[in-house]
Amino acid sequence: MNLIDIHLSYGKEVVISGLNLHVPPQSVMGLVGVNGVGKTTLLNAIFGTKPLTQGKIEWEGSPLQPRQIAFLETEQFFYPKITGREYLEICRLANKKADVDGLNALFDLPLHKLVDTYSTGMKKKLAFMGVLALDRPLLLLDEPFNGVDLESVERIKLAINHLRLGGKTILLTSHILETLTDICDKIVVLVHRGRAESYEKAQFAELTQHMQQTLRSKAGAQVAKALASLAPS
Repeated sequence: MNLIDIHLSYGKEVVISGLNLHVPPQSVMGLVGVNGVGKTTLLNAIFGTKPLTQGKIEWEGSPLQPRQIAFLETEQFFYPKITGREYLEICRLANKKADVDGLNALFDLPLHKLVDTYSTGMKKKLAFMGVLALDRPLLLLDEPFNGVDLESVERIKLAINHLRLGGKTILLTSHILETLTDICDKIVVLVHRGRAESYEKAQFAELTQHMQQTLRSKAGAQVAKALASLAPS
């Protein structure tokens, strides 16, 4: 997938300006950056729910189409009074080969129960299985590890690796760098308005050290300032 001269705005506020990014086929690319830098906005633009101000997105030399994408959003939406099984059956309409019970071996959710009764983590796992059921060549995963337990994090990582080996291309975000260094072939750091810094797998240790030092330095000064305001005069 190629993102070419991507510009994205909300009204007069420019979020991304002039981003160029190549996501190699059959790879896993991580996307990181501070809140508000445009990660989710970019995924929405790739999916087609956020119009581009300028630029184009290509898949194998042609314009990317929604039918080629499966998108796991940060916040999931489920119809009220729907069971987990009914939700997966809806997703299965796009791929009759999908086996709902086979998919559920991943997390063993109570599919007979209403999704309204599920915890936050269970809803995330159900939505992830829905993405798998679609069987699309490009997967966009926005914070797939957010809100799930440690065992499920490992299962999602294994599933992502299996999908890559099966020929899928995956672009995902995470606020926890360690979850990306485990599974990604490349990590891209969005810095400001689309300025991107790319790191290959051999550079992940350098990236981790750099980000820890930068964030701790900045956070340390801000925490000290904030806590000083609590000190008695």
